[in-house]
Amino acid sequence: MKLYYFIILLFGITMTAQNEGKDSESTDSVDYFIELAQFHKKNNNYRSSQEFIQKAIQFAENKKDINAQADAYLFLGNLYFELNKIDDAIQIYTKSIALYQTQLPCYNQAYTFYNLGLSFIELKNYAKAEFYFKKAEQIFDIIEVPQAKEMVNLQKGIVYRAKGENELALSILNSVLSNSTEEDPFKTRAEALYNIGLIESDNKRYNLALNYFNKALDLSKINQNAELIAETTQSLSQVYEKLMDLTNSHKYLKLHVQLRDSIREVNNRRIGTEDFLSFKETERLKAIEQLDKENKEQQRANKFSKLISILSIALITILSLLSLSLYKNNIIRSESNKLLQEKNKELQIAKDKAEKASKARAEFLSTVSHELRTPLNAINGITHLLLEEKPKKSQLEYLTSLKFSGDYLLSFINDILEINRVESENIEIENINVNITQLLEDLQNSFKDIASKNNNQFILDLDPKIPENLIGDPTKLSQIFINLINNALKFTKDGTVTAKAKIISQDGTTTGIHFEISDTGIGIPPEKQKSIFESFSQGSVEINRKYGGTGLGLAIVKRLVNLLGGEIQLESTEGVGSTFSFDLDFELGQQTFVEVKKQYDESVFVGKKVLVVEDNKINQMITKKMLENKQIECDLVDNGEEAIESVRNHYYDLVLMDVHLPGINGTLATEAIRQFNTTIPIIALTAISLNENREMLLSYGMNDVVTKPFNPDNFYKVIASLLS
Repeated sequence: MKLYYFIILLFGITMTAQNEGKDSESTDSVDYFIELAQFHKKNNNYRSSQEFIQKAIQFAENKKDINAQADAYLFLGNLYFELNKIDDAIQIYTKSIALYQTQLPCYNQAYTFYNLGLSFIELKNYAKAEFYFKKAEQIFDIIEVPQAKEMVNLQKGIVYRAKGENELALSILNSVLSNSTEEDPFKTRAEALYNIGLIESDNKRYNLALNYFNKALDLSKINQNAELIAETTQSLSQVYEKLMDLTNSHKYLKLHVQLRDSIREVNNRRIGTEDFLSFKETERLKAIEQLDKENKEQQRANKFSKLISILSIALITILSLLSLSLYKNNIIRSESNKLLQEKNKELQIAKDKAEKASKARAEFLSTVSHELRTPLNAINGITHLLLEEKPKKSQLEYLTSLKFSGDYLLSFINDILEINRVESENIEIENINVNITQLLEDLQNSFKDIASKNNNQFILDLDPKIPENLIGDPTKLSQIFINLINNALKFTKDGTVTAKAKIISQDGTTTGIHFEISDTGIGIPPEKQKSIFESFSQGSVEINRKYGGTGLGLAIVKRLVNLLGGEIQLESTEGVGSTFSFDLDFELGQQTFVEVKKQYDESVFVGKKVLVVEDNKINQMITKKMLENKQIECDLVDNGEEAIESVRNHYYDLVLMDVHLPGINGTLATEAIRQFNTTIPIIALTAISLNENREMLLSYGMNDVVTKPFNPDNFYKVIASLLS
């Protein structure tokens, strides 16, 4: 893999020069220094190579040629990578990426992301490796370099194999074999064959493994990839040993040892005699230092051993005197232990009963919540359709009240489902880029109408030093802020609600932020403050009747804050107001991501044909009517088997697939469709339960998820995004 590194680099530099149209004098000069650096590298003079690449960087900086500067940093990063200085290579690649980000997407930018992925594979940090490979793939698609896709897919397959996801790895590696051309410019076929062989060997399909290893060995010899030949011969030896074919095992082991020694000799020469001797001297001094340290520890151990011997004699004497007393005490202890064992059994039985009761409660509430969604979808859907048909003025009031009641019931069901999910620990924490300032500003905009209803001011007090590129879970943070801000606005009238965020600690990698949501509302009585975070808890029956709500919001907040590593605090004075606060730590991200809000044009709906797979007749009618209102043609089927045949025999622009179907359910039907049609968009329709989540449904091949009851705007938005 490393043998053709710089061939790809030179190809990338040429493409960048053509695409960007840089100043000829600057390009020629920077390229000249890079050529000198390349020359010295080939002659194993890495020190001179590094000096010339630094001159290239300096020249590019003086000329303010950002692309040339980024190219030079890319070369330097590859130099460090070849010398196995992985941390230094990552640091240089990151500088190169920062420069490329200010320019138009280009080949070398994608290639730098690819090299970062290789670096993190070396460090066995497979999550970051996968992230950077995906970034590289996105840019290769933008600049239309399809031949690089298999190179990226190969590394993704290697990452999945290293993570133990063998089925996914096999799928990707087989696609590399089927899609790579005979020329195979990036030498992907040999490595793909080798890694498939490793997976088959792990699965104890040794004959298949031998087949793939032999093919990989033949291609590696053609490609002159000594490292891969060495790895393949070692794997062949191991497989033959497992098959008890010791003759072939010994033959390939001998070849492996010869190649390994040869590669080590070449690598030693590559580092350079002076650097290599310096390295060996450093190792020798470390060994002497370690030996001296061990001798001192041994001396201390000997002294300690003598002291132990003396103390042991004294202890034996004392223990002899105590033995009679201990004998009597043992009799008493034995009787006490029997009593404790009986009590422990009683406690264990009580504990099991409590756990069963808690599990039954969670399952019951989840089932009820799930089952309520289906009729509620009919209520909300029909209400939406009636409101769209311009009802009479006398009917509009009733329909508006019905919509409000349906939305309130849906909110209540969602709160029950969320509290069950959190309590059952069936929840995962995301670690992705989040812009805290932008998130709170968006929430401020979304709460403008609610704030105006009670004549409240909603103010943000944000520390301007808060970094934009923090790693966290934006979904969980939004849930926390929405619940706290909504409560503050609900229980405040003609007052002020303030959301604060302030940095309380900061180092090179972590930022600690203190959050406060305060109001000038009715406050919370002291006797209620301890129980306010419990499920279904509110200040009083009168407050519940006056202000509404489920009493689940603060319970959800407390559990989510705990999951994120913080602890919620409450300060409140009745009649004066309340302040909820918590502290969270965030790691710094690699770079800032700007979320692009997707909009849609209703013209994309016109003339499209959609298959609706739904077993509930009322839901069929509602979904069909909502689609036809946007001039979308619609076919209906009520089971998974008919859905598969309809997609096989007819053309559709999109499929709306209910997850819970009689016979073959929606996930299995989607898997079957993906066997012969990988392009048609499929949207899951589900009343998501305690044991379901979006990621699980997407893993079956679905493109997106819409939950029941439908939010019409979101329903149309998801469909439009896939149709366009």
